[in-house]
Amino acid sequence: MSRRGIYGGLAARVGLMTLLVAAIAIGVIAVGVLVVAQSTFSRLMTQAGSSAAFAHDMFDHGVAIIFVIAAIIAAGVSLILAVLLARRLARPLDDVASAARLIAEGQYQARVPRSGFEEVASLADSFNQMAVTLEEQERLRSEFIINAAHELRTPLTNLQGYLEALRDGVLPPSQELFHSLHEETQRLVRLSRSLDALADHDVSRAADRIDVDLCQAIRSAAELARPSFDAKGIRMDLRLPAGLRARANPDQLAQVLANLLQNASRYTPDGGLVTVAASSRRDDALVTVANTGEGIPKHDLPHVFERFYRVEKSRDPARGGAGIGLAIVKQLVEAGGGRVGAESDSGATRFWFSVPT
Repeated sequence: MSRRGIYGGLAARVGLMTLLVAAIAIGVIAVGVLVVAQSTFSRLMTQAGSSAAFAHDMFDHGVAIIFVIAAIIAAGVSLILAVLLARRLARPLDDVASAARLIAEGQYQARVPRSGFEEVASLADSFNQMAVTLEEQERLRSEFIINAAHELRTPLTNLQGYLEALRDGVLPPSQELFHSLHEETQRLVRLSRSLDALADHDVSRAADRIDVDLCQAIRSAAELARPSFDAKGIRMDLRLPAGLRARANPDQLAQVLANLLQNASRYTPDGGLVTVAASSRRDDALVTVANTGEGIPKHDLPHVFERFYRVEKSRDPARGGAGIGLAIVKQLVEAGGGRVGAESDSGATRFWFSVPT
C-alpha cells in the first residue's frame, strides 16, 4: 500500500471514529442542554414574571445558537486532531511497510527509524531485530552453500582425476593409489556424517540424560585421542577431581569431548600442551579444553561455533577440518541443557562447556 493509501485509510477511519465519539458526546450534552436546561430555564423565567413564549425565544437565540456553534467547532477540531493523530501513526507504519518490501526483495540491510509513540517505536525495534536476524541467517546460508560446495568439490575432483588416470592408463594401479582413493572417500563419508549430525537437531534434544561419571568420560575420551597427540609429541594434562558426576547423554558427551580433543590436536603445534580440566559449580559442572598455539584472532572468535566456519582459511586438511565439529559441539551441549564458549589470546586457546548436575 502506498503512503497516500495508508494515510488516507487510517486518517479516514480514525476521523470517523472520532466524529462518532464526538457525536455521541454532543448528543448527550444536547439532551441535557436543549431539553432539561431549557425546561429549567423556562420555569425560572416564568417565575420571574416573563411569558413562556418570551423565555423560549430567549433560550433559542441565546443558549441554543451558542450550543450549536460550539458543537460544530468541537466536531471540526476533533476531525483535525484525528487526522493529525492518524498521520503521526501512519508515518512509522509506512516506514515499516516500506522496509518489509525491501526485505522481501532480498535487501536485508533495510532498517526502520525509531519514531512515533512508544508502542509504534517498539514495533520498529522488533522489526529491526528481525531484520538483523534474517540478514545473519542469509549470511550463514550463503557461506554454508559456498563452503559445502568446496568441501564436496575437493575430494570429488581428486577422485575424478585418479579414476580418469586409471581408465586412460596414465597411472598404473598401486597400493598407494588405492590408499589415496580410500582417503578421499573417507573424507566424503566423514563430511556426510557430520552433516547428518547437524541435521539431527530434534533427535538430539529428545535424547535421554542419565547420571554419569564425568571424569571417567573425560579419561576415556582422552585415551581414544592419545594416539593423535602422541604422533605430534603433544603433552596432555588432565586435571580432574574425584567423584564429579553430571547428567548427560553418554554418547553425546563422548562426541563433544572427541570433537574438542580432535580440534585441540589439529591446532596445537608439535610438542605443545593440551590441558583438560573439570570442576564443580553450583548448578552444573564445567569442562575446559585448553591448548597452546597461535590462538584465534578476535574477529574470528565469535564465529567459531558457526557451521562451516574456519579460522584457517587455506582449507588445508592438515590445518583444519570441514568446520563442522565445533558446530556439532554447540548443538549437542545446548541440547543437553548446557552452554558452550571459547576464549583465546596469544599463545593459548580455551574451549569450555557446562553440563547440568
